[in-house]
Amino acid sequence: MTGRVLLDREELSADVEAAAVRLLGCTVEADTPDGTVAVRLVEVEAYRGADDPASHSHRGRTPRNGVMFGPAGHLYVYFVYGMHFCANVSCLDDGDAGAVLLRAGEVVSDLTVARHRRPTAHRDVDLARGPARLASLLGLGREANGVDVTCTTSAVRVLAGPPVDPARVRTGPRVGVRAAADVPWRFWIDGEPAVSVYRRAARAGRLR
Repeated sequence: MTGRVLLDREELSADVEAAAVRLLGCTVEADTPDGTVAVRLVEVEAYRGADDPASHSHRGRTPRNGVMFGPAGHLYVYFVYGMHFCANVSCLDDGDAGAVLLRAGEVVSDLTVARHRRPTAHRDVDLARGPARLASLLGLGREANGVDVTCTTSAVRVLAGPPVDPARVRTGPRVGVRAAADVPWRFWIDGEPAVSVYRRAARAGRLR
């Protein structure tokens, strides 16, 4: 880890909005069978607990959503629509539910490895553009649920990036949810081509 610094757990033990903004510009690095793959986060989305009807944790703790209740800095990975995995990083204090969905990133590792892992991507900008693509590229499935991304020995790590210039941070409605969809807890870096296309949910349901 020489010359690289992991994101400190304390920086994620904050409310979901602050944790989401801090994750922008950070790098998620994963050890895969094809080699290490890394993406710089350019878009994220925040979800909280009982006061957030769009959250998986809205109705309380379950075996599925337990990672959302802390401690901060762990992956919460879930399967959606019977097709895809999506990955979140837990935040807030231990016992308080909150997580930040990793929506999109720019590949900053070997592009040859990334293209091999996502052969259906027509452009490099699409390799991790969207939460399902990002999770697929990094190999984040059920076995990654609960991984501590602030630990040097973890197979998935979040490296601290310099805080993004506030003038470049944009916020808007969340994607794919009907409940509390207009809560402006989707955050992205303005001008980054890997930011996903906004689509309002077509049906009711809680996705995170």
